[in-house]
Amino acid sequence: MPGARIIHVITPGDHFSPLTGSAIPTVVDGLARAAERAGEARQSVLVDASTWRPRYDSADVVEYTGVRAPGRRERALDAARGRVGLARAAAARYFAPLAAALRDEPPRIVVAHNAPIVPWLLRDSPHTVVLYAHNDLLGTYTTAETRRMLAGVAAIVCVSESLAARTRARLPHELAERVRVVVNGVDAERFEPRPAGGSGSRPLRVMSMGRVIPDKGADVLIRAASQLDADAAEIVVVGRPGFASDAPMTDYERRLRALADACACPVRFESFVPRATLPALLQTADVFVVPSRWPDPAPLTVGEALASGLPTVASRIGGIPELMGDAGVLVEPDDPGALAAVLRRLLGDASERDRLSRAARARAEEHDWSWSWRQLSAVLDGLGLSASGR
Repeated sequence: MPGARIIHVITPGDHFSPLTGSAIPTVVDGLARAAERAGEARQSVLVDASTWRPRYDSADVVEYTGVRAPGRRERALDAARGRVGLARAAAARYFAPLAAALRDEPPRIVVAHNAPIVPWLLRDSPHTVVLYAHNDLLGTYTTAETRRMLAGVAAIVCVSESLAARTRARLPHELAERVRVVVNGVDAERFEPRPAGGSGSRPLRVMSMGRVIPDKGADVLIRAASQLDADAAEIVVVGRPGFASDAPMTDYERRLRALADACACPVRFESFVPRATLPALLQTADVFVVPSRWPDPAPLTVGEALASGLPTVASRIGGIPELMGDAGVLVEPDDPGALAAVLRRLLGDASERDRLSRAARARAEEHDWSWSWRQLSAVLDGLGLSASGR
């Protein structure tokens, strides 16, 4: 369509597919759907042809043939090259096919997700580039390199105020002024509370979900569970370190199981599941926990738990408080005792769980993907850009 101006760029190895739990494709899908519902032109997404199918149907897919991803040594060499003012050769090679595909496109608003090299690669193109930061991207960049790489970027969008503050601190003044915030939303139609009827005769179920790595803090939940009575609840930890259910178990996962063996209440581990099954899985929970110990910028699981009407307990760190508002309970990160105290109170107070459930759902309905799209649309309008080309 002539008005279809936005093309999203995701990192070459990422999958624009509901089979993955990766956050960036979920965000692109949510924004693209919301824009189309708002009457905007259909958006596009640039995708490595080798990545998973089926693809989300919310955006037109533009394919290219990618190349091998840089290894750890190549990434380390890239960082060293950047520190002495040289181009990051491995990253440039990895993103070069993507940039070549964009050069064949008419002038677009290129939304580059977690890809700070894209503005530099497209520096002589007619495209307008917006860097969309889902994480702290600039930790290995010097100020001089950041100035060189991002000189042509129209805006730097961060997914929370917390991330925006950390990003501004890494940027020279002229680039810090281009930082904007678009907070992640949630699909409040797909994720909804379970039908009335409660949990039946089974124990109350406390669930966490996400990548099972130390930063995400599943061990904090299990240590908190070890302080609960045997009949207080069932603990369910959903996820793997990555998105392969058959990957070998990591040392961290083995440590979690050893911790679980010492708990009086039952602890169950479930593997990564495709996104299509998440709404029904969340409906089996009674309380949701986000025990992150790192400054998580904007975890999607918070919004999905709130939309599912789950009383949610989460770490007071990163962008999590912004997502929760007053619709859940915040605890200090890496504090099993504090988490256990909150869980003990919630599990014993049905009226408080009901109150939090109503507050959670109300907040999710107010902060869906249409709300996020309005934020991004306002950013583009403020830059004198139109998402629809009108």
